[in-house]
Amino acid sequence: MGYQLASRALPLIAPPLLRRRLKRGKEDPVRWREKLAEPTAQRPVGPLVWLHAVGLGEVLALRGLITAMADQRPDLSFLVTSTARSSAQVMGANLPANTQHQFLPVDAPQYIARFLDHWRPDLSIWSEQDLWPNAVIAAHKRAIPAALVNARITAQSFEKRKAGRALYRAILSRMSLIAAQEDGTARRLAALGGENIRVTGSLKSAAPPLGHDPDALRALQSALKGRTVWLAASTHAGDEAEAIAAQQALYQECSASLLILIPRNPDRAPDIEKALSAANLPHSRRSTALPTPADAVHIADTYGELGLFYRLAGKALIGGGFDDIGGHNPWEAAALDTAILFGPDTYNFAADYDHLTGADAALCVSPGQLAAALSDPRLPGMSRNAHALWQATRTALDPLATDLLALMKDTP
Repeated sequence: MGYQLASRALPLIAPPLLRRRLKRGKEDPVRWREKLAEPTAQRPVGPLVWLHAVGLGEVLALRGLITAMADQRPDLSFLVTSTARSSAQVMGANLPANTQHQFLPVDAPQYIARFLDHWRPDLSIWSEQDLWPNAVIAAHKRAIPAALVNARITAQSFEKRKAGRALYRAILSRMSLIAAQEDGTARRLAALGGENIRVTGSLKSAAPPLGHDPDALRALQSALKGRTVWLAASTHAGDEAEAIAAQQALYQECSASLLILIPRNPDRAPDIEKALSAANLPHSRRSTALPTPADAVHIADTYGELGLFYRLAGKALIGGGFDDIGGHNPWEAAALDTAILFGPDTYNFAADYDHLTGADAALCVSPGQLAAALSDPRLPGMSRNAHALWQATRTALDPLATDLLALMKDTP
């Protein structure tokens, strides 16, 4: 296979490339060599399930599946791998019991062999679209069963992947089980060579609540006493423009109003500060200070604290709905009793938002209407409905967990 031959050269370019990324702050300075198959943790004793996802949202979504599998097999340990630095930072604060995180090595045969020699997984589970050919094929050669879960492939992505159909067939044919989020994905994966496909929905709706630091929560609750707090979570520039305009109106009406603005990329905090200054909204940053009574906006420019902020506010605009981003995950808010508002552009989470709005559990907001929507009297009831939907999904993972565990050779 051409990919496998070309990837043998990766050890020549991977170290200098990773060092350049390290200098730019894009790699973990302590753990970056995990990507060269130099582990920083020991393999636990007993059967080990290895799960991989590419980024922050995908990694966090695996927690519900891990919990469901552990409930059925308390003897299991879990290894979660990812590639994005942010996913490691946030996952570290949200690891389920008997679970550890490592970065997946670069997909070179030499690195993958060292990784598998060290961890010796009894089952490999891949999530969404992040499939590494050498890792999948090498695991298959070692008789490690594999599955693809939470799979999602859009029509646009399918068209791009058709040119590499032979490579996808080589990967997908080695999956003993494929769980797709919806029917369209199931059909597209079958056309690319997948077998044993079923539709099980999204894992994100069944993930446990995000974790938090209790001391940090108490400190913020004290600082925010008497304030009316709302969130704009996982935002991009278009979401921020809507949130800032809404907060201008709310703050003029009541100085007790406070917006906690949580950008998807905390590095954008300086740009957000410029926009807030232009809007004459006093503000502070989480990385430098607690919010003061004079602040209209508090910028949460840190990683891994979304669970903390959802516990402080009863209402949240979920970002990605005003930027042609396709929306972001609403279930993290639902799990923590936060009313969900969202913009009209949610194609990446269409099924999730359709489910929520169909149950009167979330509110779609048109441009320029956010301030009014935040005062909608239906929001408390929507929050309760969303939380009930989230609770109902918790047991929905049990059949998938059972089928995944059945793939393991040592299944009792």
